[in-house]
Amino acid sequence: MEKGIIFGNSILDVVVVAWFVAQAYKVISTLFVEKKLVLKRFVETGGMPSSHSSTVSALATSVGLVYGLDSVLFAITLIFAIIVIHDAAGIRQAAGNQARVLNRLEATLNKLFEEHFRDERLKELLGHTKIEVLAGTLLGIAIAFIFKFHLV
Repeated sequence: MEKGIIFGNSILDVVVVAWFVAQAYKVISTLFVEKKLVLKRFVETGGMPSSHSSTVSALATSVGLVYGLDSVLFAITLIFAIIVIHDAAGIRQAAGNQARVLNRLEATLNKLFEEHFRDERLKELLGHTKIEVLAGTLLGIAIAFIFKFHLV
């Protein structure tokens, strides 16, 4: 494995690039769609593409490229990636949907009892749709293959 340029570890470099590209895309797409620069999108969860999925798929792919698909390390990172991707698409998406319902309920109650409900709203953009997860996964795999020669 070649020594990484950023962190001294080429696999970690590829993973960070995959995360960075996914998060940067969220900032850029918000700029084009909403016509405003929202830098906090760079560190927020949720949205297209899933940076969770791009990060763990880049990790598993990089480990597979360096250590082989038959290695124990690849098996561990693949199972880890599957769990994170499932969580991003399933459990966290459901939590975001629940937050949306609670926020609507709060808004309705707020109209009735204006002075009693002034707390911060729950974050609804927690999880990802299946297409956001797929896009993030494909992004991570693609970045790992783009940097393949940096890994080996």
